[in-house]
Amino acid sequence: MKLNDLVQHIPHTGASDAEIAAITYDSRKAAAGSLFVCLVGAWLDGHTYAASAYKNGCRAFLCEHPLDLPADAAQIITADTRAALAVIGADFYGNPADQLHIIGITGTKGKTTTALLTAAIMTEAGLPCAYIGSNGVDIAGVHENTANTTPESLELHRLFRKMLDANVHHVVLEVSSQALRHNRVDGIPFEVVAFTNLSEDHIGPGEHPDFEDYKNAKHRLFADYQAREMVYNADDDTSAFMRTGFGGHQTSYGIERAADYHGTALAQFRSETALGIDFLCEHSGSSTAVRVLSPGEFSASDALCAIALCGAFGISPAQAAQALAHTPVQGRFEVVEGLPGRTFIVDYSHNGLSLTSALKTLRVYKPHKLICVFGSVGGRTQVRRRELAEAAGAYADYSIITSDNPDCEPPEHVIEEIASHMPEGAPYTCITDRRDAIRAAIEMAEDGDIVLFAGKGHEDYQLIEGKKVHFVEREIIKEICAGLK
Repeated sequence: MKLNDLVQHIPHTGASDAEIAAITYDSRKAAAGSLFVCLVGAWLDGHTYAASAYKNGCRAFLCEHPLDLPADAAQIITADTRAALAVIGADFYGNPADQLHIIGITGTKGKTTTALLTAAIMTEAGLPCAYIGSNGVDIAGVHENTANTTPESLELHRLFRKMLDANVHHVVLEVSSQALRHNRVDGIPFEVVAFTNLSEDHIGPGEHPDFEDYKNAKHRLFADYQAREMVYNADDDTSAFMRTGFGGHQTSYGIERAADYHGTALAQFRSETALGIDFLCEHSGSSTAVRVLSPGEFSASDALCAIALCGAFGISPAQAAQALAHTPVQGRFEVVEGLPGRTFIVDYSHNGLSLTSALKTLRVYKPHKLICVFGSVGGRTQVRRRELAEAAGAYADYSIITSDNPDCEPPEHVIEEIASHMPEGAPYTCITDRRDAIRAAIEMAEDGDIVLFAGKGHEDYQLIEGKKVHFVEREIIKEICAGLK
C-alpha cells in the first residue's frame, strides 16, 4: 500500500509514494518497507526511538513533530499519532470491523466475566463469537495473549481481519478506560455496548489523574460511538450518567432494582469442583432458572448482563441459561482441585472493591478458616495497596501478603506498603516469593478451609523488571498439593 494512500484519511503534512508492507510502533520490529508510528505514552515517547527504527532499515515515519533523521526518511506529521493509528490501521487491514457485529463492554468490575459468558452463549446459540480482553484473544478456538485488556488499534484491526478469515462475524470486546482515553477504539462501529459498574480504580501515575477523568473516559463508549443498543446496570447509580448522550435503544439489568432483565431468588451452591449461584431471570413476563459457575451476587449480575447482550441478537434467556450451566470462567473464582476438604480458589480480584466482594462472598459458605494470599502491582496507584490491605484485614481470617506483578518496583517495597495499612490486630505474614506464599497457604489449610489466591487469576506470568516470567498459579497449586498427598 502506498504511504500517500495509507494516510489519505488523516490530517497531515508530508507526502511519499513509498510502498508500505507493514506498520509498527516497536522500533525493534521496524524494517525496510515498514511505517514506524511514534506513539506517545504515559512513560515512553516513540519519537525517541525513531533513530533506532531508521537504523533497522525503516524509511517512513508517522510523527507529531519533525524528527532529526537523514533526508531519505519520509516524515508524515499529524497532531495525534494514536488517533491517526486507529484510522490507518483500519485502512491497512481493509476495514474489517465494518463487516463484524461488535459488542463493547466497559466498567470497573465484571468486564471479563461478562464478555467471556457472552461469547460462550452466542457461540453455543449458533453465532460464532470471538473474544478480546484481559484473558487474551480467542478466535474460533485459537488463543493469543495480549499485552493490554484492549490492544492498540493496529492490533485490533489485525485481529478483526483474522476473525473474518476464520468466518467469525461476532466479537465481544472489553473496552478499558485507557483504550478510550488513548483512542485505541476510535472509529470502531460498535453495534451493542454495555456498562457494568463504576468505582475508583486505575487512578494514579500513568493512569487517570482523578475519578472524574476515569468516569469521563468510560462515558465515551456511550456518547461517541453511536451503537444501536446500550445495556446498563440498573443497580449502579453511575448508569444515569453513562446513559446521557446515548441515542439508541436502552436495556437494563439488575438485581436490587427493577430492570428489563431482573435477577431474583438468588441462592449459592457448592459442589466438589465448583462454587456458584442459582437465580431466576425475569424478562418480558417469563421466568428462567439460571445457574452460574461462580459465586456471589456480582456473578449473577455479570450473567444477567451477558443474557441481556445476547438478547440484543435474538437469543432467549433459556438458550443463554443452557450455555451458562456448563461455562466456567478461567481465573474468575476458579476452583482448583487440590487436597480433600480444602477449597482452593484462583481469582483475579486485584483491587479493594473486587477483593472485598470476593471475600464477603466466600464468607457465605461459612469456611472453618478463610485464608487470603494477595499482593499488588508495582509502579501503580498506592491507593490500591491500602484498599487491598483493608479488605483482607476486614474479611480474611489470615492473610499472606506476597508479590504480584512488581515490575520495576522492588517487591519488598510493595509488600511493606500493603502491610503498613493492615488493620490493627489482623493476623498476617509477609512472604516475598509468591510460590513460597502459595505453599505456605496450602500447608496451613485445614479441613473446611477456603484459600483465596487473589490477583493473578487468568495470568500465566509475573511481570518482573519489565519481563514476563512464566507463572501459572493453578499449576503451582496442583503441583504443591500433589507433593503433599
